[in-house]
Amino acid sequence: MFDLPAQRAHLSEKYDLAPSPELAASMSDIYDRMSRVVSPVDWAIYAPYVKAINDLKAERNAVILGHNYMTPEIYHGISDFGGDSLQLAIKATEVEADVIVQCGVHFMAETSKILSPQKTVLMPDMEAGCSLAESITAEGIEEMRRRYPGAPVVSYVNTTAEVKAASDICCTSSNAAQIVAAQDSHTIIMTPDQYLAQNVARDVPHKNVVWWEGSCIVHEQYSPQDLRDFREWNPGTRLIAHPECPPDVVAEADFSGSTSGIIKYVTDEKPEKALLITECSMASNIADELPEVDFVGPCNMCPYMKKITLEKVLYALDTMTGQVEVDPEVADKARLSVQRMIDLSRQLGI
Repeated sequence: MFDLPAQRAHLSEKYDLAPSPELAASMSDIYDRMSRVVSPVDWAIYAPYVKAINDLKAERNAVILGHNYMTPEIYHGISDFGGDSLQLAIKATEVEADVIVQCGVHFMAETSKILSPQKTVLMPDMEAGCSLAESITAEGIEEMRRRYPGAPVVSYVNTTAEVKAASDICCTSSNAAQIVAAQDSHTIIMTPDQYLAQNVARDVPHKNVVWWEGSCIVHEQYSPQDLRDFREWNPGTRLIAHPECPPDVVAEADFSGSTSGIIKYVTDEKPEKALLITECSMASNIADELPEVDFVGPCNMCPYMKKITLEKVLYALDTMTGQVEVDPEVADKARLSVQRMIDLSRQLGI
């Protein structure tokens, strides 16, 4: 549990973190990336933290990985790379850095450590978990194997290291259907997201897809009626859903895709109005790049993602606390599952 008063006292002794309109104005190049969704007053509050973090990154030879669901001041202000969890972990292997700061949730930091075991991986808040990742364990994998003997286990990358290690191959929301279709077996076990699995089963009808009953607390909250009501209230709005949403929600949407797929769709199509049926910060983080698109509500927030703040990032990087470790034997097995997915995706040209 964080001792926030002690953390703030530590930072205040080393950094001038008082709101500064003057500093904010001098960092307008960074602010321009988020000015549509972050007020000038808020930017004056954030700017001292952003400057301190960016200066400290250079001292530590660190890179910051910002997931698409991070708030704009993190995603645009301090992140060296943005994207989904696997994109970020792969990017971390490609950079010459000693330290990786994971702005996301815990399983993402584990994945970065699995793929870059020689690097120090920092998690600004160890309590930033994931309801989906926590819904499945290695014991759950074994239970599914007993129920469906011989069926390969395809696990979403949104899982812990021990679950990846117990699986045959991983998948992402963007390649899940192709990974499942490429398996030799007729019956495929998918974990842990029941809705992603059901959406894949629709797209790959020649396979018998069975699933673990996990779900994301953000995406499971949407209902088909929500989308129908919004169409009635906001005619002409393009509704764009993540495949972690229930299948009847996806069926109501105009498009469904992974976080990277959603970004590409909105960038290519540039609809006049768009509602992203996913985590709130997705729309905030692409709003300034697409001024012609009116991103409209409603949205649901991930409470775990929002545990990551500028203050916690600065503290982690300053004190080098929150280091993520993965048992080497578990990491080796988990790395194999992830690498199988990467290799198969390349073979399939995706």
